[in-house]
Amino acid sequence: MINTHDILETINMIREENLDIRTITMGISLLDCADGDIEKSCRKVYDKICFKAQNLVKTGENIEKEYGIPIINKRISVTPIAMVSAASNGDPLKYAKALDKAAKEVGVNFLGGYSALVQKGFASGDERLIRSIPEALASTDRICSSVNIGSTKTGINMDAVALMGKIVKESAQLTKDKGLVGPSKLVVFCNAPDDNPFMAGAFHGAGEPECVINVGVSGPGVVRAALSKIPDADITEVADTVKKTAFKITRVGQLVASVASQRLNVPFGIVDLSLAPTPAVGDSVAHILEEMGLEKCGACGTTACLALLNDAVKKGGVMASSHVGGLSGAFIPVSEDAGMIDAARSGSLLIEKLEAMTAVCSVGLDMIAIPGDTPAEVISGIIADEAAIGMINSKTTAVRVIPAIGKKDGEEIEFGGLFGVSPIMKVSTASPAKFINRGGRIPAPIQSLKN
Repeated sequence: MINTHDILETINMIREENLDIRTITMGISLLDCADGDIEKSCRKVYDKICFKAQNLVKTGENIEKEYGIPIINKRISVTPIAMVSAASNGDPLKYAKALDKAAKEVGVNFLGGYSALVQKGFASGDERLIRSIPEALASTDRICSSVNIGSTKTGINMDAVALMGKIVKESAQLTKDKGLVGPSKLVVFCNAPDDNPFMAGAFHGAGEPECVINVGVSGPGVVRAALSKIPDADITEVADTVKKTAFKITRVGQLVASVASQRLNVPFGIVDLSLAPTPAVGDSVAHILEEMGLEKCGACGTTACLALLNDAVKKGGVMASSHVGGLSGAFIPVSEDAGMIDAARSGSLLIEKLEAMTAVCSVGLDMIAIPGDTPAEVISGIIADEAAIGMINSKTTAVRVIPAIGKKDGEEIEFGGLFGVSPIMKVSTASPAKFINRGGRIPAPIQSLKN
């Protein structure tokens, strides 16, 4: 039974502690839009998205007003476009234009799925789409892109890893006068989930329904506020408090997902439990870790604190929703988290420490600005390292790094809005070029043999 205390507590979470629904994301299958005629295929893509998502933004806004719950983004994810474009063998940029036009027509913030899944090799259309990513992101406004280059089941496609280092660098060059939006909307995955509602890595997996509603919740400020009330508690009580708080946060997400699903007449997919920070004060994952007892995020003990947080969030959230999926846990995007920004500025948080943290968090090296002259092979090495962590640990890892053209480590770059500001983080200049250029595939680990 809902009581007055629960209602007042939720109102306080929204007003004082930055609780929000970060995104309602509609997943749409475009498999039936494949056609040998690329012009006809693009028309099908545009028409289907406009039909399926015509009421998405309006419904989200109505729920927001009716329940008083902030819903920050309304988004769309689609079938990886490399799968759709393979039938036409045409220029994939035409799909990017059609997707961007459809996103603007229905009014969503972003559309994800200009993507390819190449963990075991390149199928027809994959490499062509990947090579078009820099221009696609530079010439559109709302399109996001992702490439899955490895998995626990298949190993790591090192040819794709080598290519993606060049693609990230080219994306930065093409958008250096546009706030480097290219690489900020490009994610390289290992073990990419099919039902992730968060950008920039969202896409609608081939095994997903025709159309589905996925919701991503957030609330780092709520967790931090809960921990601030138990300053002398032991670690067991800290974990229990995070668990209980995650349950409350996720119940709000479950409510929004259920109502949106019903009103749009689209099946409810999952709630993603992730604690997604923003640059706003009081909305930081790093500050949660510091509330646990660290002087500064990046100090010795940071990885242990993050492991506790990630596990407790999942344990609490999974009890609050009928279906949990996506990434689910704690995000650590440097430029999007006020505490991470401060820690990086002070020198407490280094890229090597961030890599260690990615072994226990939800995603990976996210929204990290690196020197603009970083060689493509070094970026590929960063991608390979993250993919190895994901492959061996049977978890999702990702890389979204921003080569800050014209800037060196120690300087800063401001992205603005949700992307925030980031110190340029120092990266080892020792070259992995020979290793990266060997090509081939890192074999799947022994734990992949579970059949």
